[in-house]
Amino acid sequence: MNFLLDENFPKSAADFLKEAGHSACRVLELAEQGTDDHAVFELAQQEQAILLTTDRDFFHTIPWLFAEHHGVIVIALKQPNRAAILLKLAWLLEKLPPLSFRNRVFQLRDTSWIAIPPLS
Repeated sequence: MNFLLDENFPKSAADFLKEAGHSACRVLELAEQGTDDHAVFELAQQEQAILLTTDRDFFHTIPWLFAEHHGVIVIALKQPNRAAILLKLAWLLEKLPPLSFRNRVFQLRDTSWIAIPPLS
């Protein structure tokens, strides 16, 4: 799978994903710091990548604005840190097959998760 890491996502996630056999790039490799959310989302679509972010706004907007996209994973923890974020990401990638991410937005919280649209 191909991933684009938002600037708020831990840098170490790119190495983690590459070691797992995925492709990963950081937004800051392709755009300036502070690029607005819409441009970040469009960049993910251009790169045909699943967007990884901790910005909850994506969960609340993308499912209603875009019917088709490559997927978004929002990790929304009360006290986010690199280890906890990577643990949640690893859990989700282990749990779901690659085709589950297309046209779907996930939010992973401390003790729960949700997908829009829901998984069948």
